[in-house]
Amino acid sequence: MLKSGQAWFSPQVIGEIVDREGTPILFLSKEVMRQKYETLSGELGEAKIYYALKANPHLEVVKLFHELGAGFEISSLGELNLLLDLSIPPDKIISSNPVKSEAFIEAAYSYGVGLFAFDSYTEVEKLACLSPGVRLCLRLAVSNEGSEWPLASKFGIDIERGVELLVQAKRKELKPYGITFHVGSQCTNPKTWIEAIQKSKLLWELAEREGIKLHLLNIGGGFPIQYTKPVPQISEIAQVINRTVRGIFTEDGEAEIIAEPGRALVGEAGVLVATVLAKAVRQGQRWLYLDIGVFNGLMESIGGIKYPLEVAKEGQASSYILAGPACDSFDVISTGVELPELEIGDKVYIMSAGAYTTAYASQFNGLPIPHTYLI
Repeated sequence: MLKSGQAWFSPQVIGEIVDREGTPILFLSKEVMRQKYETLSGELGEAKIYYALKANPHLEVVKLFHELGAGFEISSLGELNLLLDLSIPPDKIISSNPVKSEAFIEAAYSYGVGLFAFDSYTEVEKLACLSPGVRLCLRLAVSNEGSEWPLASKFGIDIERGVELLVQAKRKELKPYGITFHVGSQCTNPKTWIEAIQKSKLLWELAEREGIKLHLLNIGGGFPIQYTKPVPQISEIAQVINRTVRGIFTEDGEAEIIAEPGRALVGEAGVLVATVLAKAVRQGQRWLYLDIGVFNGLMESIGGIKYPLEVAKEGQASSYILAGPACDSFDVISTGVELPELEIGDKVYIMSAGAYTTAYASQFNGLPIPHTYLI
């Protein structure tokens, strides 16, 4: 049942490492990540790319994207320290999290990070006190229609209050510089970007009436990858974004454009290798238990992400409930999984697992976080 078609991945290529290190283990392809970066940056034209570090903060991943010319979007002191350890220059770092700790703001500002997001009066007060004169992007609330991992309810502000916040920031001698939004992670509806850009332009114009000239539009992330359902090609979404930006921000150079992809750059580059630990039949349902579950790598499965699965066995497929190893009934990865008959010790290859797997993982129940190997 191995059908990934990815030249870099095969049990033979990774077998020696799996035998030596055991499972669970995550493999990442440098070449796939490089291709994804070059494709996205090429399709988005003049947009500057800032990799969303939360997707996968492995040091070698950061080094690779830095070499390719990417900047980085961060949210915390821990992420900042990781970049400091690698001597990433401050002009390559932004923060689009509108909920920041004071320690993070102080450290980032001191290092020279010059662009922060905000969407509340309390954040304006913090930033005015701790980072005087810094440039700001207002986080605008936009539709997350078509997103498999919506972000709309926690972040963002409506247009009317957004204008008021920009005015307040200017009064505090901060520098309102742009607008940022996020259509939600794994967004499969290109029209959602259109609506978000149109809404941003309206706010842009209202701000200008208040004497605030904005310069930057941050279109965030949300670009989808291939799991088990068809998704639009990056080129299709990029064409929609480019056409909408050109049609709405009509003046040449009116808006500097940046993007914050995460999943789109690392997701399809990763394969998690797991081992079958146990099997059972309960109330007529066949259960298959792996040494990785929602707590130590597959947290997104509880939000509806379904990973493609491959095994090195043939045979008639049966329907399984796939579960992890934790002594907790919450640790169920997926239901209705079609797999051939597997035995304890067999390997299961979880595809498109490069994003939000090890980054989310914990050691709950003493379970190991998968080691990561770049190939």
